[in-house]
Amino acid sequence: MGKMFAAVTLGIAIPFLAMASTYEVNIKDHRFDPTTLTIPAGERVKLMVNNLDPTVEEFEGENFDVEKIIPGKSKAAVFVGPLEPGEYEFIGEFHRDTAKGKLIVE
Repeated sequence: MGKMFAAVTLGIAIPFLAMASTYEVNIKDHRFDPTTLTIPAGERVKLMVNNLDPTVEEFEGENFDVEKIIPGKSKAAVFVGPLEPGEYEFIGEFHRDTAKGKLIVE
């Protein structure tokens, strides 16, 4: 029964995740690159955050709800939205002075 539930759940989740638009952002020298991403309003998108630094970082939305720990030299998917049009700030929690970025939602 548990395997059937998992198969049904994955069968529903995989098409949804495959449909999300994907955007990439790198962390290098405790800075985001690019620092600004433009994403569509009203859609859920996937951010692939690639931490090129050897140290851990936490990707965190300042005015939207996202938190994700990303170990050094690894990457993680972060799902965002759907968001209303506007500007949303994100930071690297462990390097707030340098790791800053912005989502432009339009």
